[in-house]
Amino acid sequence: MQNQSQPLKAAIWMFGAIIAFSLMAIAGREVGQHLDTFEIMFYRSVIGMIIVVSVARYVGTLGEVNTRNFGLQTIRNLSHFAGQNLWFFALTTVPLSQLFAFEFSTPLWVAVLAPFFLAEKLTRMRAFCAALGFLGILIVARPDTTTISPHIIAAALCAVGFAGAAITTKLLTRTQTITCILFWLTAMQAVFGLVTAGYDGDIHIPNMIQSFWVIIIGLCGLSAHFCITKALSLAPAIIVTPFDFLRLPLISIVAYFLYQEVLEWPVVVGAVIVFTANLLNLRNEMRLKKIAEAA
Repeated sequence: MQNQSQPLKAAIWMFGAIIAFSLMAIAGREVGQHLDTFEIMFYRSVIGMIIVVSVARYVGTLGEVNTRNFGLQTIRNLSHFAGQNLWFFALTTVPLSQLFAFEFSTPLWVAVLAPFFLAEKLTRMRAFCAALGFLGILIVARPDTTTISPHIIAAALCAVGFAGAAITTKLLTRTQTITCILFWLTAMQAVFGLVTAGYDGDIHIPNMIQSFWVIIIGLCGLSAHFCITKALSLAPAIIVTPFDFLRLPLISIVAYFLYQEVLEWPVVVGAVIVFTANLLNLRNEMRLKKIAEAA
């Protein structure tokens, strides 16, 4: 109850997440002209691992790292690695507002995949929300007017990877601490990045300017997820989640001034539909939770 009574603090943390995600998108586009997605993920993960280990040692939680559920950790990080690589790949050409709108479909993919991995029932309401959300995604993608390029496909599929990571994270949090999850997240993805970036024997070493953008990516990636976790600890998801939608207008303004990208109406309409589907699904989940607790 105390956590639910601090929506203002939760909002502040969510604004921090929104800024971090936006900065990561800008940094990814800037450095994406020089590094491939695997190289970006390798450097980002190395930076993240340094941060996680340093903070964990400082607060005394490094001893929580263990190899239990190592197989599930691997699946979780492969899923996130795939989703994040697709996101960085799409980032180079897909308008930022369109990419963010695609990313909003992640909770809907979770609702669809959860019955198969979490033994949760796919209710009529969940199915309706998923169908409504995917209608919004079709509007964002505009298959009737837009050439379906590999980058557009990557933008749509990155949410599936993020959804897989979210589901496996939910499973891991039943037995593992945040420190353990973040340690293996950064450590495994550093290895994945090294292997995929270096399989041809050629890994680009960033110069000073490129290194600056890579550091921004590493810092903002961890900061965004920390801010969201903190916000959810201060207020219910039904209050926190709507703030995430503010990413769309913010990144649209940034993209207009930095890259002369114009926010098109199909992206707005599709994003609103996806967001509405997410809210309906979230309200339904909260209602089911209250019924279960009352029983």
